[in-house]
Amino acid sequence: MIAVGLSLQYGVARVLNVSHGEFIMLGAFLTWTMFTLVGINPLVSLVVCGPVTFALGFVLYRTVYRRIRSASESPEIFEGNSMLASFGFIFIMQNLAILIWGASSRGYSYLAVPVKLAGAEFAANRLVMLFFAVMICLVFYLFLTRTRTGKAIRAAALDPAAAGIMGIEVNRVLALCFGLGALMAGLAGSLLSMSYMIQPTMGFEYTIIAIIVVVIGGLGSIQGSFIGGFILGIIGTIVTYIEPGLSLVAYYLIFMLLLLVKPSGILGR
Repeated sequence: MIAVGLSLQYGVARVLNVSHGEFIMLGAFLTWTMFTLVGINPLVSLVVCGPVTFALGFVLYRTVYRRIRSASESPEIFEGNSMLASFGFIFIMQNLAILIWGASSRGYSYLAVPVKLAGAEFAANRLVMLFFAVMICLVFYLFLTRTRTGKAIRAAALDPAAAGIMGIEVNRVLALCFGLGALMAGLAGSLLSMSYMIQPTMGFEYTIIAIIVVVIGGLGSIQGSFIGGFILGIIGTIVTYIEPGLSLVAYYLIFMLLLLVKPSGILGR
């Protein structure tokens, strides 16, 4: 889910949003707050965290990245300037989170019971996370491929100038893509909070993993990000079982090997 959101932001809006992980952190803390203070089920909190992070991403693009885009002389300059701006958002969102929730790690217990499946034992909350992540990604894929708005998004990704000539409001579509990417990150954060400890600085590690997944799948390919996420997850689980401290090392090795062997990724062009 995290990689699909980042792939949409970069593949269409052309923003390599290195603050993507802070939207994950925001979704996680909103879910934690609603569960611990009000008792709202974390799965129900998805309907709150998704719209909140979408609105934040949409407004952020319309107010900041759109201005950077109009002031940039070329797409390459825009990509560089927007990435620098997103680095700034990392520190802004992290420090705001520390002011609101404090710097210590937080967590709660939800469906933390063992479930036996095909001879193996899993935590029930992780199976719930898997189910909802797959379902959300499938619904998102159907939205992109079957709806009129989804077709406008794909048209803007292929050729923004031609899409504008055909009557598509390109700036609105780009803001929508950035908002949808933030929405996916926020929903992922909600699901992650059910099983992992959360803290204000948790986002950057997930951003790095998402970038690796996007490169594995192919820049801008939603299907590739979905496949790449599964591949990296399986490899990470195997490496963690052998030596827990080497999971990130394994991710970076895969990343470098792919850049050497097939830089376009699995489904990239």
